[in-house]
Amino acid sequence: MVDYIKGSIQSVNDDSVVVDIGNLGLKIHVPLPSAFKVEEEASLYIYMHWNQENGPSLFGFTSELEKTVFLLVITCSGVGPKIGLSVLLDLGPQAFLEAIQTGNDKALSKVSGIGAKKAEQMIVQLKHKVAKLAKSGILKSSGGTIGKMQEVADVLASLHYSRFEVNAAMKHLNDAHTGSDQSFDQLVRHALSFLSKKSVAR
Repeated sequence: MVDYIKGSIQSVNDDSVVVDIGNLGLKIHVPLPSAFKVEEEASLYIYMHWNQENGPSLFGFTSELEKTVFLLVITCSGVGPKIGLSVLLDLGPQAFLEAIQTGNDKALSKVSGIGAKKAEQMIVQLKHKVAKLAKSGILKSSGGTIGKMQEVADVLASLHYSRFEVNAAMKHLNDAHTGSDQSFDQLVRHALSFLSKKSVAR
């Protein structure tokens, strides 16, 4: 079973990227393909999904938290990998976990492919699983990280950044600044600095 890969991005597609790992190019479905650039090095946590009709498909994540949330989502009845990716793209891992913990079905129903009824079902099916993960420390919720990151996302949204920009900034924070030693103000500054640099680069 493939758990982790590292290689060079060969191409970026609408819903996937192709990663060259040396004489082998792997097509990997990711939440936000546009966050990757051709010829850049990428490190991805991998999940292989088996479909009876289409066979195996690879899904990649830039953090263990993203992969953990994706796997949680697809354990729900009637929910597949496509909705798993939509959760990460439209809501983000922290906001999703916050929504499950607080029973916020309105936030979940904003995700593409999740209506009000399915949102309620997901909360019922996942609440105890998320609580168990939080208790184990895997989600770092003991330091208030999940709620803190959601607050950062809310601040960025209030400053009229697009959902795409907010998700990109939260991905950046996931990769570099999710430790409990980071204060709310520090996280906001890091996010704004990242978005400012992205704007200048354009």
